[in-house]
Amino acid sequence: MQKIFLASLIYGAFVCSPVYSQSLDQEYNTKIQEFTTDKRFLPSSVLGIIKHPDIPSPLEHFGTIIGSPGEMHTTEEIYAYYQLLADKSSHLQIKQVETSEEGRAIYLVTIGGDDSMNRLDHYKAQMGKLSDPRIINENQADAVIEDSKPVYYLNGGMHSTEMGSPEMLMELAYRMITSDEKAIKDIRDNLILLINPVSEPDGRDKQVDWYYRYTKARTDWDDGFPRSTPYWGKYVFHDNNRDGLQVSQGITKGIFKIFFEWHPLVMLDLHESVPFLYISTGTGPYNEQVDPITIGEWQVMANSDIASLAAQGMPGTFTWAFYDGWWPGYGVWVANNHNSNGRFYETFGNAGANTYMRDLSDQKYAGDPATSREWYRPDPPTQKVYWSARNNINYMEAGVLASLTYAAHNGKTLLKNFYQKGVNSLEKGRNETPKAFVIPKAQKDPAMAAYLVNQLRAQKIEIHKATSGEKEGDYVILLDQPYRNLAVNLLTEQNYPKEAKFPPYDDIAWTLGYLYGVDVEKKDSVGIDSDDLKLLHEDVIYKGEISGNGTTYFLSYNAQNTVLPALYWLKKNHQNTKISTLKESFILESDTLGIGSLVFNNISKNEADHIAENYGLDLIRGSKQPESNQVQPITLPRVAIYHTWFNTQDEGWSRYTFEQRGIPYTSIDKDDLKSGNLRSKYDVILVPRARGSASDFIHGIDPKFGPMPFTKTDDFPSHGFPDFTPDMTGGPGFMGIDNLKNFAEAGGVIITLDNSTAMVAETGITRDLQSYSPSGLFHPGSVVTVKAKKGSSPILYGYPETFSIFRGNGPLYQVDLKERDMILLQYGTKPLEDEIEYTGPIMGKPDQPIMEKKIEENEKVAPYVRSGMVRNEQTIIGQGTIFNVPVGKGRVLAFTFDPLHRFMNHHDAPLVWNALINWDHLGD
Repeated sequence: MQKIFLASLIYGAFVCSPVYSQSLDQEYNTKIQEFTTDKRFLPSSVLGIIKHPDIPSPLEHFGTIIGSPGEMHTTEEIYAYYQLLADKSSHLQIKQVETSEEGRAIYLVTIGGDDSMNRLDHYKAQMGKLSDPRIINENQADAVIEDSKPVYYLNGGMHSTEMGSPEMLMELAYRMITSDEKAIKDIRDNLILLINPVSEPDGRDKQVDWYYRYTKARTDWDDGFPRSTPYWGKYVFHDNNRDGLQVSQGITKGIFKIFFEWHPLVMLDLHESVPFLYISTGTGPYNEQVDPITIGEWQVMANSDIASLAAQGMPGTFTWAFYDGWWPGYGVWVANNHNSNGRFYETFGNAGANTYMRDLSDQKYAGDPATSREWYRPDPPTQKVYWSARNNINYMEAGVLASLTYAAHNGKTLLKNFYQKGVNSLEKGRNETPKAFVIPKAQKDPAMAAYLVNQLRAQKIEIHKATSGEKEGDYVILLDQPYRNLAVNLLTEQNYPKEAKFPPYDDIAWTLGYLYGVDVEKKDSVGIDSDDLKLLHEDVIYKGEISGNGTTYFLSYNAQNTVLPALYWLKKNHQNTKISTLKESFILESDTLGIGSLVFNNISKNEADHIAENYGLDLIRGSKQPESNQVQPITLPRVAIYHTWFNTQDEGWSRYTFEQRGIPYTSIDKDDLKSGNLRSKYDVILVPRARGSASDFIHGIDPKFGPMPFTKTDDFPSHGFPDFTPDMTGGPGFMGIDNLKNFAEAGGVIITLDNSTAMVAETGITRDLQSYSPSGLFHPGSVVTVKAKKGSSPILYGYPETFSIFRGNGPLYQVDLKERDMILLQYGTKPLEDEIEYTGPIMGKPDQPIMEKKIEENEKVAPYVRSGMVRNEQTIIGQGTIFNVPVGKGRVLAFTFDPLHRFMNHHDAPLVWNALINWDHLGD
């Protein structure tokens, strides 16, 4: 390692406080200086590591300091160090709070002074009182605040390639429990510090193995080599920080458990992506339901941190120009959503412990070069920087120490703000509209209504159930509650401003009623007597009902999410069952069953009861049988889900969705496509969204880096899961693409979602789809209106003519006018111009009457955007949403959006389930 400077002056200035009498760890502090590449990157606050007589430092324990070149630690090593600290010091505790999908522990570390550690339950209870102003009044709150300590939470290791925070936090913990320097004692005595050392342990271990297996030996940052392991968690990659509304993954469940147990005033998430330290405030627009107090705290804390690092001579610290502040589904937004404060850092990481020359010339934030001096970045970095892992540790730790110092000195203000935000929410609920939301009992998919209730309860939103009267069975959310703002945020439409200067950082709409296909009513008055409402204390389960008489069972189909899993369960447990779909309406006594409804023959009462109870489906018994020409037998398909090795994000969500729904599948990759013989193994191949081009799909990771095995070995035990390969490089190649085309020509169905449609359109699997790039269209993730163009298609069974879907920016395709019957669903309700019948004069037929153009009623009343924002929406209206393209004996079912997006848009998913139920008669 090149040693560029001697930092003795900075070092001496920090440690020569008259109250500082402990023995310094000269070797540790010298190594910090050695591994820091520029004196401007060495803050005085990170020096002064002491040599404790009883508690081993990271240097004593690991043999190297934190941030040493070439050194990264696994979760087992990290947790063992914290356990050692807990054994040696009464100032630190560690306990498990959650388990990851792969079985690794997620831990919480608690640090505090003697008083804090002796009275943890007391201080935890005090935060609980302040979280709900209905428990204590204003005068009581003052007394509680005086006897409370702010709780501050640090989140490490969320994104696995951002490897510095799990390292830094170990050094910080050692500093916190050993140093008697006044600044550290103030933090220890005045705060309770919570640390989640590795919030995504599965990805951490994979990435550490990846570093030692592949990237430690590399010397050039810009050599194009993949810096990341192909998988982080079992299912979720970078989107593990987009799970705060779904609460589906272990990482999120762990963060939520910690929050609701402790109610930390601040949650700081430690990320790495930009030079040198970005402190979150965002460019806006800010989420409209975040209390203005929180937004003010973002600004004050960010500028306090910047000032602290500036006082230590550190360049490249900035705020504002990255991120926006709109999407509420990030992990630590559990704080912003619940009257606390969620914020994050982005430091400059190297995806490991190598030192690289980094070029910043192409990096821009909010349109400005990363190297320009701006009001929000008063001391910018140079265009090139020689950057080490220790530099990253220094910036991260100095920022955290500054933020903890601010909280320690302003604890009473933060506590008062926390309580006041709850008061503000209550007052809004009592004085503003809406006053309540009602989820009616009558729903097209009652099981999804129950799911919505449970998702709201996971956010600690209070829900009542009407117990009598005409509203009996309805769910009621009264808005005079502490988390009123979050309820409004989740259940009303989002109105993202079209004039926003910078593009949004993520999705801009999340109205859960739309995404789940559940009717939710806004109420300006409650209209239900409080005696008729019962507060829910447990999650709800919808159990279907069975009505009527007879030996045949029917299901009125409304695209319920649980139908396909029920069919697979039934076929697995009773292979002689005959299941059919109705090809036309069928009258069964007082019920009219629509097209797509299901007929069950040869099933027992116990099996029907199981389906109703466990899948939340209402069944009808009848003695009348449809004619054979009125039904289509169901043959459930053998399904494969394809994944690339260069992008596994969305196929992970697809796998997760299938497994949560109980739909069997086989995971396949490039090697399976190259092997061929696909039709003998599978009936349907689902190709989830995979960011990249058709060329990426064909050729995959550049073979010049190969071979690159992803296999479990003694040296790399975390690799090889959830899939393995002897070589990640290369793709299926042209032979694999040809085999996929042969699969369709032999009668198989290929389902492509969003960007993966480019693969079939641009590789020749079908030549019918032509790319369409509308001028000026900007379509961030929003809920929009679509209309059935071929309503008889089985893909649209259970859906009305006009409904909503969720769509983000993605590719669009067109087909020739003569092939428009391939379009099953279109965006908006108006047809394309070339589809509007000509009504003007015709030369050669002068007597032809000239007719006025008819405007359909739904074209007048159905806006395209239901929640979110789309610019130049007129360029997408009329374009195809889903294409059903024949390829030989089979089909390509091409979606131009993702109906399996992040386990969020459950209302859209049955479009895929319909394809699986009806896979063998999509051309009827």
